[in-house]
Amino acid sequence: MITLAGVYEVTFPVEDLDRAERFYVDVLGLEVGLRDEPRRWSFLRVGGDGGMVVLQETPPPWPVRHFALEVADDDLDGAVAALREAGVEITDPIVHDWMPARSAYFADPDGHDLELCAPRR
Repeated sequence: MITLAGVYEVTFPVEDLDRAERFYVDVLGLEVGLRDEPRRWSFLRVGGDGGMVVLQETPPPWPVRHFALEVADDDLDGAVAALREAGVEITDPIVHDWMPARSAYFADPDGHDLELCAPRR
């Protein structure tokens, strides 16, 4: 059996790399690790060296993707407020007893389903 430590990188398509990168950097606070201009890819660091989100400019159509970004439980309400202040439509946090965690949901500029997830440890 393989023992996995986590997920390091997730990739998904975007229609306009510049627009998507601005959203993920300016609104969500990710950091550009590498911009691969010839391929039109942007490797964005999440939480320092904890992992990456890779944006790949690809003409639509493609299926909507979902992924969750982890935040501290104490920070979730403030993060929701900050996204609303930035003009992002986001749900109020809900509780997932089975996880256990609280989550709030929103979309990126390409319509991908994103989640702020605050595990309760």
